[in-house]
Formats: sequence, C-alpha cells, structure tokens
Amino acid sequence: MSDTMPVSADQASRLQRLNVIAAIAHLAQGILLLVLATKEFDLPVTTNYWTGPPAPGVDPSRIGLLFEVPVAWGAALFLFLSALFHGIVATVGRRGYLNELSRQQNRFRWVEYSLSSTLMIVLIAMVFGISEVSALIGLAGANASMILFGWIMEVVNRPGQPVWWSPFWFGCIAGGLPWVALGIYTFGPSDVPGFVYGIAASIFVFFNLFALNQWLQYKGMGKWRDYLYGERVYLWLSLTAKAALAWQIYGNTLAS
Repeated sequence: MSDTMPVSADQASRLQRLNVIAAIAHLAQGILLLVLATKEFDLPVTTNYWTGPPAPGVDPSRIGLLFEVPVAWGAALFLFLSALFHGIVATVGRRGYLNELSRQQNRFRWVEYSLSSTLMIVLIAMVFGISEVSALIGLAGANASMILFGWIMEVVNRPGQPVWWSPFWFGCIAGGLPWVALGIYTFGPSDVPGFVYGIAASIFVFFNLFALNQWLQYKGMGKWRDYLYGERVYLWLSLTAKAALAWQIYGNTLAS
C-alpha cells in the first residue's frame, strides 16, 4: 500500500473552509473575551527559595512572588495561537498542510497543541491554586511531551503497516501526570470554588476525547478509517475545548 493518499480537491476545499471558520472563531472569541473582561484578575507565579539551612516544616517567609499572570490575556492567548495556526494552514501553509495530510500527518496541529494546550493546562493549574514556578514548568513539560508523543505516533506509523502503539501510551502517561496534580488540588482539603469542578470535569473530558480520536484513527474504526475524518474531528474538538475553557474562566473570574 502506498505511503500517501492524495487529498481530493473537494476534501481540500472542505478542510480549508473548516480552518477558516476555526481561525475566525478563535480570533473573534479572543478579542471578545478581552473586550468583555470587566475585572482585573491576576494569578501569582511564586518561588519557594531556602532562606537558610534545610529544615522541616513549611516556612511562609520563603514564599516569594516572581510575577503575576493576567488571566484574561492568558485565556485570550491560547485562542489567538489557535487562530494563528488555523490561518496558516488555510493560507500560506496550505500546500504543506495538504501534503502532510496525504501522508496521514499534520505537524501544524501538534506544534499548535504543544503551545496552546500547554498554556491551557498551566492556566487551569493556576486557577486551581498551583503557583510555584517549578511545579508549573513541570506540568507544562509533561503536557508538551504528551503532544509531541502524538506527533511521533503519526511520524512512525505508516498506512497499511502494523501500528506501533508505544508513542500513544507514553503520551497517555505523560498527559495523565498533570491531572494527578490537578486532582490533588481539586479534591484536597482546601475550600475549592464550585466552578473549579466544572472546569476540571469538562476539560478532562475534552483532553481525553483528543486521545480517543487518535486511538480510533489508528484502530481504523468506522468513519475513522478515513484519516481526514479524524482531522475534522480534531478541528471541532480544538474549537469547542478552547471555547469551553475560555468562557468558563471568563464567567467565573473576569465578569463583574
């Protein structure tokens, strides 16, 4: 079986239309969120340096403020990143995008996800109360690794060949670690606001739907035998997941 399956003119036109819709929708939502945000809501990024020899217990005097992140701009940024990449594949990057799709790959998707979904998970962690800079870097690294394993999954597996599942399962392990940390903060002894549970549940479901979409693609089940069907599912999942997080954050922290 050939390693390539050219994208037809009709399929290319449909994908371009979907990417244009996604680009406009993400851009419009990002702008609207910034316009409608009537409250300033900044979250701290902190340090926990030693102020003397290592000692047991927690010393509040060691905790310092590194900087603060404006939540409105954080939420808008992951929308703008998606708008940028959808705009690229619909215009100047269209030929490269279609060439990659013919090989059942899409590096544009994985690069964008490695940025936007990592920003999403860091922002979620900060809303949940995780603020220490090294913890946030660790969560970002684990999430980015998950996305890059997804990219490797597409690169190493060729149409008609046995599927090598290791990158997929390694990605699931890496992607699950941030949710362990979020679970500790969600169900720990702290007084968690009710909206945090809604964010946790909805975004957890969305993140796992992305993994399910790739699993169905490589299992070749039903409509997912067509790689481009899975590509369209990725497009709609990206749009709805980012919109869900952005407007949950807006409604609970940025609206007066």
